[in-house]
Amino acid sequence: MKKTSKLILKIVLWGALILLVLYAAQITFLSLRYSPEYMVRELFMDLGNADDYLTLPARGLTASPDPFRFAVDTSKETLVQETFRSGAEVKDLDAFLESTGTWAFMVIQNDTILYERYFKGYQHDSVVTSFSVAKSFDSALIGIAIDEGYIKSVNDPITDYLPELAERDPRFKDVQIRHLLMMSSGLRYEPDRPFGMGDGTLTYTFNDLRHLALTETEVVESPGVTFVYNNYNPLLLGLILERATGRPVTTYLQEKIWTPIGMEYDGSWSLDSEESGFEKMESGLNARAVDFAKLGRLYLNGGNWNGQQIVPSEWAAASTQDNGLIQDAPIYYGYMWWGKRCNPESHDFYALGNYGQFVYVSSAKNLIIVRNGERYGLEGEHDWAEIFCQFSESLP
Repeated sequence: MKKTSKLILKIVLWGALILLVLYAAQITFLSLRYSPEYMVRELFMDLGNADDYLTLPARGLTASPDPFRFAVDTSKETLVQETFRSGAEVKDLDAFLESTGTWAFMVIQNDTILYERYFKGYQHDSVVTSFSVAKSFDSALIGIAIDEGYIKSVNDPITDYLPELAERDPRFKDVQIRHLLMMSSGLRYEPDRPFGMGDGTLTYTFNDLRHLALTETEVVESPGVTFVYNNYNPLLLGLILERATGRPVTTYLQEKIWTPIGMEYDGSWSLDSEESGFEKMESGLNARAVDFAKLGRLYLNGGNWNGQQIVPSEWAAASTQDNGLIQDAPIYYGYMWWGKRCNPESHDFYALGNYGQFVYVSSAKNLIIVRNGERYGLEGEHDWAEIFCQFSESLP
């Protein structure tokens, strides 16, 4: 028995030693391959949560001096609850929202808030984050920059603005801005590579995203062929916006969207680091739920805001139409907007972020639904869109 115990102890000790050596090797590798800062983030910081905005540095956005406020009609709450029950088979809407990790939920029709709920201590003025809902803002800014002449065309090669990519690999000359927007750039995206080298981890956690996008991207196939949800694409768009407009992306957002559409509250865009100061273009836009709803209202009205064309109407239409790259599915993708095939008469589209951040628009019903939360709470990331589609079809 003593020999057996000693053998087990030796095995445990050797196992612990091997793990320690592997851990030290990973620390050394990440420090040398990328940076000590990235090593610290990857190994010691719990990033990737809906409250990361509390940890990461950010560039601020200032509330509009002329805020837009939706009307409120609480008499329609019962209608909303009954419509969810009959259309989407949600028996108790409040209980369903709370059980799925929802923080904020709004139903807006005809510029009127019909239903508004908050959970886990969140309120109307609580900050929630966007995750990939930020990509839809990215798309809007590209459309505005083209309209203003900073960018010549959506068909421009990205190397017109990022020539160092062509110096590294001439095949980058074939990648156009529209390929980035359509998630068909042909660039490598392997989210789950080991030892902190996965592209998903790098594009979210790295402390110098400009450097990452310019040095780590790799062409692996012809652009415009395959849909691959790739977070290098919005990073490259952010670089193009910076260079074309000559200002930080947040500054451009403030001037062209945040102020003109009457955001009620201050917001922020999380940065990769204080030193680099580059917006996390793939995510990281932080605001109140009611202000995220205004992006939906802007696109519901074809980019027009109370008579002022903020986003070109042609761009708003193209952004929310099927780019044809997702086959045989009830969903589609445009220019960094998802779409939902509800029925032939309906044009439903949505901005979608990790853990179920939604700005859902149903044009036929003049409807906007906003959902923010700490987790999806449902089996699939697009399941909320199916529920919203069923609700919108049943709504008078």
